[in-house]
Amino acid sequence: MDSKLFSSFAPILRILSEPELRAEIVEPRHLLIDEGDVRGKKIHVAYAPFDYVNLGAKIVIVGLTPGRQQMENALIAAWHCLKNGQGEADAMREAKVFASFSGPMRTNLVALLDSIGLNQVLRVATTRSLWEADAHLVHFTSVLRYPVFIDGKNYSGAPTPLGVPILQKQLMNWFASELALLPNALLVPLGPVADQAVNMVAQQTGFDRRRVLSGLPHPSGANAERIAFFLGRKRRENLSSKVDPEKLIASRMNLTGKVAALTGGLFDQVFI
Repeated sequence: MDSKLFSSFAPILRILSEPELRAEIVEPRHLLIDEGDVRGKKIHVAYAPFDYVNLGAKIVIVGLTPGRQQMENALIAAWHCLKNGQGEADAMREAKVFASFSGPMRTNLVALLDSIGLNQVLRVATTRSLWEADAHLVHFTSVLRYPVFIDGKNYSGAPTPLGVPILQKQLMNWFASELALLPNALLVPLGPVADQAVNMVAQQTGFDRRRVLSGLPHPSGANAERIAFFLGRKRRENLSSKVDPEKLIASRMNLTGKVAALTGGLFDQVFI
C-alpha cells in the first residue's frame, strides 16, 4: 500500500469544508500535484485518493486516468471517512473501491469482462461482485494514477503519455511501482492508450507480458458502438465507418482464447 501522498494530503482534507472541497475538485489549488504545458495547452495533475494497492489482487483493471467524476467520488468518500474519525488506511481503501470506474462505465465494464469469461477465471458468478463481496480479488488502477486535466478538461489520451515528460514521470513513478507489487496478477488495460502504456512499462520493468490481456474496448459511454459490437449486440452491417470490425473481432478472439486457456487448466499456474 502506497500511503505517502495520502498522508500528505489527509491533513488538508480534514480541515476543508465541503464547499471548499468541491471548489478544489473544480479547480485544484491545495490538491495540485504537478502542472506543465504541452503544445500550448496547460496540464494539471491533481491529487485524489487512488493510492491504495490491493496486494492480494488476482486481476488488475487498468484505465487511463481518473476523470473528474471519479476524482469527486474518491475525495468525497475519503473526506467523509476522515471527518467521521476513521483511520487513513481505511479511508484510503474505501475511497479507492467506491470511486473506481464508477457511474455508467461500470455497467459496460462488467459486461465486457463477463463476455470474455473473466468471471469464470475468478470463479465468481459475475465480475460485478468485484465492487462488492469479491473486492479482495481485484485492484483498480490507471496508468496515470492521479487525475490529469488539459485546459481544465479530462485527459483523454492525446497527446500520448509516452511523449509528454510530466505524464511519463507519473507513469513511471506510480504505475511502474504498482506492477512491482503485483507480479502474479493478470492485467486488463482498457483502451488503446492504456494498452500501449501498460505494455511499455511491462517491457521496461520485466513484468511478464503474457499476463497482460490486451484488446478490450474502453468502457466509456462514448465508445458505445464498439462495445455493442464487441458484445454481439450490434451487427456488422449496422456499424458506422468509425468502427473497425475486423480489429474488434481479432481482439475478442485473442482475449477469449487466452481466458479459455486459463479456465482450461492454467489458472493455478497464473496465480503462483
